[in-house]
Amino acid sequence: MNTEASSTTEVPFPDSYYERITENRYKPTPHASGAWDPDELHFSPLGGLIVHAIDQYLAARPETGLVLARISYDILGRLALDECEIRVDTVRPGRTIELLEAVVLVADRPVVLARAWLLAGADTSAVAGGPDDRLTPPGELGSWPMSSVWPGGYILSLDTRPLAPPRPGRATAWVRSRVDLVAGEPSTPLASYLALVDTANGIAVRQPPTAWMFPNVDLTIHLHRQPVGPWTGLDTTVTFGPTGQGLTSTVLHDLEGPVGHAQQILTVRPLSGG
Repeated sequence: MNTEASSTTEVPFPDSYYERITENRYKPTPHASGAWDPDELHFSPLGGLIVHAIDQYLAARPETGLVLARISYDILGRLALDECEIRVDTVRPGRTIELLEAVVLVADRPVVLARAWLLAGADTSAVAGGPDDRLTPPGELGSWPMSSVWPGGYILSLDTRPLAPPRPGRATAWVRSRVDLVAGEPSTPLASYLALVDTANGIAVRQPPTAWMFPNVDLTIHLHRQPVGPWTGLDTTVTFGPTGQGLTSTVLHDLEGPVGHAQQILTVRPLSGG
């Protein structure tokens, strides 16, 4: 148990982002808070929790050999630091491709809509190819305190190791969590890996978050192979356009090399008085 007090409670809380309440309901711990507001959820662990729920949905039916190759999340509104319900359904069944949908509800209101494409697995090693540049291993790098830029329990739970000092709009870093996704439950390597991807929008800030807001309203992840943890590698570029939109683009890595890409669309606006 973690005995470190959060900004909202003096009671020890589990070393996890979530606790299961019922089959489909979860309660966040203070580790899941931030980053724009410590009283809200950080989306990153919630993204992993959605994949955890999808994994359990798939485990309850016969094995198909399909693997998750793309997941897109649309963030529909404020993510309150409160219990949530996750409902998973099949939109398009199939033997070689399948589309799943997950809806996250807080106080009976939809706050996230996610869709995941599953594709058939096969041995394509004979024709596999593409960029294979590997990042400097995290064991050779020093830690960077992201809490110097961002508040919230989620940021405090991370071990972040940049390959070089982050620059405005550009950073490459390894990220690992110090806590579990769900208390007392094993998570798949995929769920644990994807639980860290939304961190990308915070490692290469173009402007201080004390003066400008640039939250992402979505996250789309494409994978050309299944990632292996415990480190998530983020090779990230952030672009701000001239009319209030921005884009965070990330090449995703594990210790074996690139695994896919992530994109986040941003709404860019000055804070009052900023």
